[in-house]
Amino acid sequence: MDRIKRTEEKFGVLFGGKPTQNEGNDPEFMRILQRFIFGEVCYVGSLNDRMRELITVTVLTVNQTLPQLTAHVGACLNVGLSPLEVRETVYQCAPFIGFPKTLNAISAMNEAFMQRGITLPLESAETVSEETRLENGLKAQTEIYGDEIKKRYAWLPNGFDESVPQWLTELCFGDFMTRRGLDKKTRELLTVVMLAALGGAEVQVRSHAAGAIKAGNTKEEVVCALAHAMPYMGVPRLFNALNCIKDVIS
Repeated sequence: MDRIKRTEEKFGVLFGGKPTQNEGNDPEFMRILQRFIFGEVCYVGSLNDRMRELITVTVLTVNQTLPQLTAHVGACLNVGLSPLEVRETVYQCAPFIGFPKTLNAISAMNEAFMQRGITLPLESAETVSEETRLENGLKAQTEIYGDEIKKRYAWLPNGFDESVPQWLTELCFGDFMTRRGLDKKTRELLTVVMLAALGGAEVQVRSHAAGAIKAGNTKEEVVCALAHAMPYMGVPRLFNALNCIKDVIS
């Protein structure tokens, strides 16, 4: 099957329609985009459409490309992902991109949900309380990363040497990693993509690539996730990510 046929097939699965022929004001650009993403990239590597769409939603959330995010939330539903899985993918971006950008993405996501007649708010996915978020977050963190963060920032001024690592534990791992809807393996792989899409977070990309493998992802899946993210985040960020994880995956 050539890439034009593959584009038609994948576009139909994801969006329930046909790719661009000569419609619109920029049909040439759209043909390049669609044939590359849906006719080439989507067919390389082991990840299925469900995982690829969660990767896409992650990058679009990081980059705040909200019209495209709304469209791909619809694609997520078309390939069988639950609203809860999609929501958790967006929610877990908050510690990395900040709460305001995540709120923007939530608004775009909810627009797609409402278009499908999905009742909001969705069911709760919380598993921790005010009393257990530190304990449960620490457990989730140490299973993959040990206590390296606390040791690494012991040089901070008094007060911050305790608070900064604790914020990481409670927020990233307690409030988000422990939530229902996505398993740890999926969350870790999406975190690698999220950090790569951010740019300038190569130290964290390397650390989380190792963490993603420890959580059960294969080296090929890590590379496939980054490769699939490339059309949405750009070639330089793909190469930066691959270069910094070379010793992890080689």
